[in-house]
Amino acid sequence: MKTLLKLEELAQLLVCITTMAMHADPWWVYVLLAVGPDIGMLGYLNGPRTGAFTYNLLHHKGIALVLAGAGLGSAWFSLPIGIPAPLLLSTGIILYGHASLDRTLGFGLKFGDQFQHTHLGWIGRPRQVT
Repeated sequence: MKTLLKLEELAQLLVCITTMAMHADPWWVYVLLAVGPDIGMLGYLNGPRTGAFTYNLLHHKGIALVLAGAGLGSAWFSLPIGIPAPLLLSTGIILYGHASLDRTLGFGLKFGDQFQHTHLGWIGRPRQVT
């Protein structure tokens, strides 16, 4: 089952990359997809609870879909949100694709106790909290 889920995440990542290629995004957008949302890990400098919150904020597929949907909506219906539709759409695709990449590699959304504790299980060996 774990392999099947990873293949599903890989397929979602490939859809994001294909969509970016169809929009002729520049090369640096692919770099953002690969590493950009990991800036959320900086929250761990303020502790595991803050780190989990900031990490999860940038790795949550629901948020990515809302951004991409807002980009599509503002492109079609001229929503008064002040952010260009292509930027919203690209941001949503980058966040969604990155989350799929991470989950393909076994990294999931974080719990507030330790970075290694994810919704997909533990990364490596769990550390004892003292």
